[in-house]
Amino acid sequence: MGAPPPLPRFALIEAPTPLQRYPRLAAAIGGIDLFVKREDLTGFALGGNKPRQLEVILGDALARGADTLVTTAGRHSNFCRAAAAAAAHAGMCCRLILRGRPDAAPQGNLLLDQVFGAEIESIDDDDPYSPLIRERLSAVAAQVRAGGGEPYVAHLPGKTGALTAAGATSLADELAAQIRNLDSAPERIYIAAGSGLTLAGLALGLKALDVPSRVVGISVQQPADFLKPLIVERAGRAAAMLGLPTRLAPDDFDLDDKYRGPDYGVPSAASLDALALAGRAAGLVCDPVYTGKAL
Repeated sequence: MGAPPPLPRFALIEAPTPLQRYPRLAAAIGGIDLFVKREDLTGFALGGNKPRQLEVILGDALARGADTLVTTAGRHSNFCRAAAAAAAHAGMCCRLILRGRPDAAPQGNLLLDQVFGAEIESIDDDDPYSPLIRERLSAVAAQVRAGGGEPYVAHLPGKTGALTAAGATSLADELAAQIRNLDSAPERIYIAAGSGLTLAGLALGLKALDVPSRVVGISVQQPADFLKPLIVERAGRAAAMLGLPTRLAPDDFDLDDKYRGPDYGVPSAASLDALALAGRAAGLVCDPVYTGKAL
């Protein structure tokens, strides 16, 4: 049996994103050599790495004849905002189930969800792995079918995780090609990890390409002992989906949960300090709950 066909994709991003050296920030941190992979420059709806995930999600959805994207995340989710924009770009409807109580007035990502035309409902449950979330996703999908539509449910902590991790191997392909142009491979590659899917695809892809750099995930949401087995499991299913013989093992990467701060989505004093340092030393914009905590 041959390798499976390439994953269907719906083009959204400008790739490859640059790998840039930051000597002044490196000096301020402490005499290291520092590069930043500029995933903030993917070029779609201010989405960072999220459109890289959505390329394979929408590719799969459209290949299956779906006309409505149904997905969920936290109330001010970057992913949901990018999903709403991507669905609009693809001519699909978008139904968002947002965790957390409604705000008094929409702002930030929630306001952009509305600008992009998403239909939004709230669920008062902050746990992305809650069975209530899965039940509500199924109920909304049933509503879409009852109305004559064809839903596609994208649940990153659920069955969509392996597909998204498989899509993230494109990041490894880009980074490996860029690393070959450096004097030597970076000793470590740091990445913020929420659901851990981009980390899974990146670490899997770099291992398959024999890149020696150690991937270090900085968990911004879950304890490491909970998230690490999920990353390994999703990377394994992604490898099977891609026809890769490589498998990611727990000792192939590190996962550090000491920088989560007070809660998911809440800046820590250290992340705010890191954000300010990146701005002053490099004119680099980080966010306080993902890249700030990783930095």
